[in-house]
Amino acid sequence: MTSRHHLGRSAAVLTAALAFTTATTALTATAADSAHKTGKHTTATAAAPRAGAGSAQDVPDGGWEGDGLRLSAEENRKVDAYVARARQAEPAITRDVRAAAHLGGADLIGLEHRLKSPDSLKRKVATDLKEYPENTVDQALARLNDAVRYTLRWPDGEYVTGATIASQVLSAWGNDTTKWSNTWGRAQGYKGLNSGWRAPDSRQRFEVQFHTPASKYAQEETHKLYEEQRLPTTSPERKKELQAQQNALFAAVPVPDGAPELTAPAPAQAPVPALTPVA
Repeated sequence: MTSRHHLGRSAAVLTAALAFTTATTALTATAADSAHKTGKHTTATAAAPRAGAGSAQDVPDGGWEGDGLRLSAEENRKVDAYVARARQAEPAITRDVRAAAHLGGADLIGLEHRLKSPDSLKRKVATDLKEYPENTVDQALARLNDAVRYTLRWPDGEYVTGATIASQVLSAWGNDTTKWSNTWGRAQGYKGLNSGWRAPDSRQRFEVQFHTPASKYAQEETHKLYEEQRLPTTSPERKKELQAQQNALFAAVPVPDGAPELTAPAPAQAPVPALTPVA
């Protein structure tokens, strides 16, 4: 099984490399045409950010408050500056991710939510600072992977080959891997592959999740449970209950053959032709 899996991965990478050199121009036109005809790859511009859970707002002194959390005026200003940089970097990142999804045969889903809302980011930073009071807001921001985030989805039978191609494509275009969390092999809890990347020009970090239909469904069903679980106001007893509910949902998710063995791509050795942006 392992030998066949590695041979399959090698063949997938060779297929992607061939596509790089022979279909760069055609890809842009094909992707645009496919989006208009089938809607497979969403091309909408970034929607207005959604508000996070609970009540959150900037306060008169320039700070931010929400869900029992608080940022000072200076901390709030730094998060706002980070949000502005992420929004500026997003179009180039989206171009790369859309192309990687196309080459890997993935559905690029939820693209309208690719920018995390300012309140959600502030809540995440404030939670980090409350849990680790010795850290600074700059350190908390440096750890963020998902201010810009994407989800790629394949049928179970196409998952391993597609995820291999898509991740190799992103790496070949100079996106550095900063995180590779493959939890397909774990006995309990979340199942999927969450990867973090750093864009080559802006150096903005972004997240790409690799899912099957079943794992994405379980993620969506457990999201509210996870959000409640991570709040500092949630009791230890309630956290255990929430984790048990999440475990039950993910236990029902089938594991694609070879998914637990997926590893981060090696850094590219040669440059790959850049894509012409889709209008």
